[in-house]
Amino acid sequence: MKPIVITERLKIRRFILSDAKFIVKLVNQPDWIKYIGGRNIHTINDAIKYLKFGPLAMYENHGFGLYAVESLDTGQLIGMCGLLKRDILDTLDIGFAFLPEYYGCGYGIEAARAVADFARVSLGLTRLLAIVNPDNLRSVKLLEKIGFIYERQIEIEAKKPKVNLMVLEASI
Repeated sequence: MKPIVITERLKIRRFILSDAKFIVKLVNQPDWIKYIGGRNIHTINDAIKYLKFGPLAMYENHGFGLYAVESLDTGQLIGMCGLLKRDILDTLDIGFAFLPEYYGCGYGIEAARAVADFARVSLGLTRLLAIVNPDNLRSVKLLEKIGFIYERQIEIEAKKPKVNLMVLEASI
């Protein structure tokens, strides 16, 4: 399968069902649960359902979605980064998550910058959003490093804490 983007150190590609084992590991990391929330994905079958009704459905319906991020050096999956279409937002937003052993290596910045460039060049977006838990300082800093600015806090789920809405305006 042709990658969406290849960077200096990463291959960003569509998820496939055989990535299910990785999904189980990623979505059960303490930071995922703390900042994104539990997804009740504990088995390979749970992860296959998540992939079918999440990223794979997004590719089919919209032509984009969350993507697998692989290390070019090792071929190992290290995280995810991609684009989401949420009914509550007026344009696409970027989402990302990495295994903790890859924190602090610049992979998140590299992947997020590449996906934001893909959204601008390939999809023609001039405005990209991100929603982030305000306590998730690592993600807030990553977004700021690639040019996102804080706009306001929004409620994405009733009776849940508000999240920061951040915006990246692309110059054409």
